[in-house]
Amino acid sequence: MSDLVFTGRCLHPGEATGEVLHCSTEIPGWGGIDPKTGDIVEVGHPQRGLSVAGKVLVIPGAKGASGWSGQFHMARVLGTAPIAVITRRLNTKLALGLAVLRVPALIDLPEEAFAALETGRTATVHGDTLIIHADGASAS
Repeated sequence: MSDLVFTGRCLHPGEATGEVLHCSTEIPGWGGIDPKTGDIVEVGHPQRGLSVAGKVLVIPGAKGASGWSGQFHMARVLGTAPIAVITRRLNTKLALGLAVLRVPALIDLPEEAFAALETGRTATVHGDTLIIHADGASAS
């Protein structure tokens, strides 16, 4: 199996490689993550208990109040933030959150990319390019 390469639209520049955490539903700003640990803490969230810390976070979008910027800024300061974000939908909450996170971020990827972005795989975000590494291994 070879690496899968996709092109999207860059929301924030940079490069990061890491393990994917694919969330099946949105994460709210307030009450969505614990910035001290990076754990998803929203009651009823399918990925509750998993950590966004150091992950390539794949989310459908953001929901809730404007707490995204505050919670994710605190996570960045505490070292528990994701290293990259890939999303399907952008709203003002998420845009501001990405601005304070200062991590590589992508949108407008094809559906095949989202289908291949399984939790535990290794992916690289670089500018407008997404590389999903074969067998979970990063490129050397």
